[in-house]
Amino acid sequence: MLEPKRQATPGSSVAHNRLTASADGAAGRRWLLLVLVATALGAGLVGTLSAERVLVVEDTATGEQYLTEPVDNGSTVALEYTHSVEKTRVYDGYRVDGETLVNTRMEFESYGWGLPARVNVTTVNGTFVYAPEEPITELDSLSVSPGRIAGHTLIVDGDRHDLVTATDARDVRIHIEHRSLIDRIP
Repeated sequence: MLEPKRQATPGSSVAHNRLTASADGAAGRRWLLLVLVATALGAGLVGTLSAERVLVVEDTATGEQYLTEPVDNGSTVALEYTHSVEKTRVYDGYRVDGETLVNTRMEFESYGWGLPARVNVTTVNGTFVYAPEEPITELDSLSVSPGRIAGHTLIVDGDRHDLVTATDARDVRIHIEHRSLIDRIP
């Protein structure tokens, strides 16, 4: 014989079990929501806190990135090349300041088009050095047309990169970006 269903009364154990299960389910959902929110906030915080500053060399036409190098405030970045007319070495030195390239130094072996002719320079081992106390210029980005004759070399904290080979002599834009952990995931 089938037993009749018991009616739940406020004091009965059936009603208590249903209320407990309902309360446990709501608490579980709140706990899960709390864990998900904390995880999302933690991931966002870690991604933001561990942002890395990188120097980027990218194609001006396509945006293809040929080179990325980690840099910090105060890192040195330089372009070294052969002057197209004078056929002598030119060195343009920059300091990283946030996302800005601050031109702080120029070295050249002869005066020619595009080189500073009306500034005070010193001579070091036959090379003219222009290193004023104030920045020469401050740039958000630097456009370069790497040339096979000029042999443009990018120097980042002492590491040399052949820009002509790396870019196949394509026009590039050099700039600083911040990249988080998330940005660095392939």
